[in-house]
Amino acid sequence: MTSYIVALAAEASYDVPGGWAAGATGYRRWDVVTEAAGSVHTGFNVGVLDPGGTVPAHVHSFEESVYILDGHGILDTAEGAFRLSPGDYALLPVGVPHAWRNDGAQPVRWAEMQGPVPRDRFGGDTVLVPPLTEHEPLAVDVRDPRTRRLGNITPAHMDVAKQQQGVLAVSASMRTALLVYSGITVKMMVDSDLGARLTTMFMVHYDPDGAAGPHDHPFEETYLFLEGTARAEFDGEVHTLGPGDIAWAGVGCVHGFGNLGGGPLRWLETQSPQPPGRHSYRFVRDWQYLRDTLEGEQA
Repeated sequence: MTSYIVALAAEASYDVPGGWAAGATGYRRWDVVTEAAGSVHTGFNVGVLDPGGTVPAHVHSFEESVYILDGHGILDTAEGAFRLSPGDYALLPVGVPHAWRNDGAQPVRWAEMQGPVPRDRFGGDTVLVPPLTEHEPLAVDVRDPRTRRLGNITPAHMDVAKQQQGVLAVSASMRTALLVYSGITVKMMVDSDLGARLTTMFMVHYDPDGAAGPHDHPFEETYLFLEGTARAEFDGEVHTLGPGDIAWAGVGCVHGFGNLGGGPLRWLETQSPQPPGRHSYRFVRDWQYLRDTLEGEQA
């Protein structure tokens, strides 16, 4: 059984998808985390839509989140159209009709995660629906309730010194808060606060001395590296990963990370299903401490 996946950007293959997406134009996709690759809870790919390209209206029986890597694209939904730019992200709940179009001069590229994993035997758990009315797109504005399922994140949002409300231009809430520990900074993007029920998506920043020891989870995680160089260990095997590389850790895969560079290390991370209220992390060192303590008591 596959416990983890490592896919290097240098070996990426962007293919024209079939199935429900066969009617798309100018659309290509690098499928990394799939049911065929061993995933149960997570699908993860990077899609590219060329200028003038479209992806027809459809719905999924899974939850989907997207994060724009470069370029500008329009996401059409039944509630309106939204122009997404680099750093923008969006949640698409189960059963929400949506479509893509690119009216710009450059390709738009986005990371996309789904939870649970789309199943080929059920047509990718996706159904085409009638075309959506094309509206003039709104830009993502985290203070505008019309874009309540969208947001924006930049490296500056990960800076502990820039968390003042005036700088972030959003109300004080957990979506503006940072979790900071052991040289690691985490900022939530897609979670229950945004309306997600099955998955999460967040940004991770490691200082030069940032490190997380070996641990595992009762859920699957995917990592898209955006900046810096990481030492990533999965079930005892060490990999060096950089911008554009993708990794996935299945349930029970023991993994850990460190920053190999002199500057910041940053990646996009997803989890599926959503973590439980307690015991979402199981660190090897904690249970080894108990074993050592018991052995010392019996000596």
